[in-house]
Amino acid sequence: MQKEPFETRMTTESFTRMLPDVLTTADGEQITTVEQWQRKRRPEIVTLFREYVYGHESVQRPAALSFHTNVTQGLMGNRAIRKQVDIRYEGPGGQGVLRLLLFVPVGREKPAPAFLLVNNRGAEHTDPDRERRSPFWPAEWIVERGYAAAVINYTDLDPDEDDGFRNGVHGIFDEFEGSRPANAWGAIAAWAWGASRVMDYMETDPDVDVARVAVVGHSRGGKTALWAGALDERFAMVISNNSGCTGAALARGNRGETIKDINDRFPHWFNANYKRFNGREPDLPVDQHMLLSLIAPRPVYVSSATQDEWADPLSEFLSLIYAAPVYQLFGKHALGTERFPQPDTPIHGDRMGYHLRTGVHDLTEYDWEQFMDFADRYLK
Repeated sequence: MQKEPFETRMTTESFTRMLPDVLTTADGEQITTVEQWQRKRRPEIVTLFREYVYGHESVQRPAALSFHTNVTQGLMGNRAIRKQVDIRYEGPGGQGVLRLLLFVPVGREKPAPAFLLVNNRGAEHTDPDRERRSPFWPAEWIVERGYAAAVINYTDLDPDEDDGFRNGVHGIFDEFEGSRPANAWGAIAAWAWGASRVMDYMETDPDVDVARVAVVGHSRGGKTALWAGALDERFAMVISNNSGCTGAALARGNRGETIKDINDRFPHWFNANYKRFNGREPDLPVDQHMLLSLIAPRPVYVSSATQDEWADPLSEFLSLIYAAPVYQLFGKHALGTERFPQPDTPIHGDRMGYHLRTGVHDLTEYDWEQFMDFADRYLK
């Protein structure tokens, strides 16, 4: 493995002393086999994140779940079929609908692999008629590369506001006696729940290969993609772009946005227990490298931007480094380097990828190009 320069190594050594060991259980057992990981450590980490960060969901797949599809031929110069799917669900608090927009390439003998974007930027980036195009979701290019292009708008599931969890899927499915539990799910978990409902639909669509779906997100969408991919192992690949604090970045980094910063600005994103760790990162029983480890041995890709210091690119990169032992447990070489890369020099390792893009906090065509190049190795 290529070694990092001395000054960066000093940073990683300091993190090593602070971080929970991903392969040591809460009772001190050292994990040395895949069987131990799957049976004990992985479920333990999932429970810790649910309890202290993202919250416990009130429902998994609801009993009342249905799909209503409108199909249009001849999109994108006759290169794609458009499917507009209403994913409808019902719970004690009423009914809801998640709108999925899907373009499937035509002329394929086999079902297509797919990219599912959790869109946190608004419907103007996802025009179903393709009269307006956005580099944030370059659907034509995705289809041209042989992938189905799928997108959901996150506010269909839960409004991105501190509304006391009365609206969206919380209002539909929560049935708490008395006050809301401190470990109940927040908005990130609700959005991730919606991504899994898309996978429920994909299992019914013969034009999409449900075994080859990548979930992608930017910023808060990147946090969502990581949590969705950690929980739902049906996702074949997980991609996080500029996800920062409580996404890919180590909380103990404290180089950009902190736990207190994010809880103060977005108190609805996580559970109430997470606020106990405002300014107390060393006391948190998890850190974000453990979130990435839950994706193993499936491919995971993390990307950062040079002018996005708030998302702390170095801490995003280090999460991959510290999740690597789990990938190695599965016989994968992970990134294959510990050297923080120069801008615009992607690292496409063994089931792990990373790049640092020149520029600001955004999701660009350069990012998509790296995602698709990486995915070509695993989803095709």
